[in-house]
Amino acid sequence: MAYKIAVLPGDGIGVEVMREALKVLDRVASKFGVEFEFKEALIGGAAIDAKQDAFPDETKEVCDWADAILFGAVGGPKWENLPPEKQPERAALLPIRKRYGLFANLRPAIVFPALIEASPLKKEILGDKGFDILVVRELTGGIYFGTPKGIFEEDGKRKGIDTLIYYDWEIERIARVAFEAAGKRRKKVASIDKANVLNAMVLWRDVVNEVAKGYPDIELSHYLVDNAAMQLIRNPHQFDVILAGNMFGDILSDEAAMLTGSIGMLPSASVNESKKGLYEPVHGSAPDIAGQNAANPCAMILSAAMMLRYSFDLEDAAKAVEKAVESVLNEGFRTKDLYTGKEGEILVGTSEMGDRIAERI
Repeated sequence: MAYKIAVLPGDGIGVEVMREALKVLDRVASKFGVEFEFKEALIGGAAIDAKQDAFPDETKEVCDWADAILFGAVGGPKWENLPPEKQPERAALLPIRKRYGLFANLRPAIVFPALIEASPLKKEILGDKGFDILVVRELTGGIYFGTPKGIFEEDGKRKGIDTLIYYDWEIERIARVAFEAAGKRRKKVASIDKANVLNAMVLWRDVVNEVAKGYPDIELSHYLVDNAAMQLIRNPHQFDVILAGNMFGDILSDEAAMLTGSIGMLPSASVNESKKGLYEPVHGSAPDIAGQNAANPCAMILSAAMMLRYSFDLEDAAKAVEKAVESVLNEGFRTKDLYTGKEGEILVGTSEMGDRIAERI
């Protein structure tokens, strides 16, 4: 059986980092005896230029066909003057998430031991092993989507309304994603809420507790969101999988990402109930360095590793890719974003970084 992958390089450095991810996947195929079938399609600004549509019908057909979608990056100054709803970021990503019901956003925040000094946290907090946290964020519900919503006038005064709504089934399905992910990691889930003041969060905690009964080997703890934000900085090692609703997950995943110190190392995934997913690096299209062989491909390569794990259940292959990235970093190889000039560091370009990671698998 061949795993079918839609390849959407997009714009800017998306094209360059995608090339390295495919190089790594080719290596995985030969080493693990699996078969991947790739179909490439236009997305974002490149699609606007060619098809006058950031997510054209041809690309929809490729994504419909695929078991998983690898996504590079979209956007850039060339398309900034378009109406907001037609700009690549909004007109490409949001329709994909909606079309495939990608309700679970998975954002790892990893400080590899070789990159501890890149983190803004003190070494006394980080120790010598870094940390590895996975934020599981509910992506299609909560206060961002609840109604009524808007700015209204009442008695001559304006008021803004956003409604926080969660149904039990929405909480249950995202909780199961978190518990399943924890089962492949260190078997700990930290559920984030504000149950002391918000009724929707009382329900959140109740449903998470019910789901936890089906995972007796997973340790569950509850954190109020303000305490969780503090604890992430005070002691990130206590966290394994963080489970959060849309707004709290949005905030905490960015906080955790900042603690790593390098956006070029951060992958992400958005998946649905059938395990179809969109896998993309957190960084943008970086038009200022596009075409210079200077971009860090690690986030894109680690996104491909997430695809192996969460869409294809190829855990050994996923771990092999992650260990290859860590090995190359331990050997001192650095792209421009990571290079500090210290003794033992070796500056390499995008393609050489990809080559070395592939070689280590």
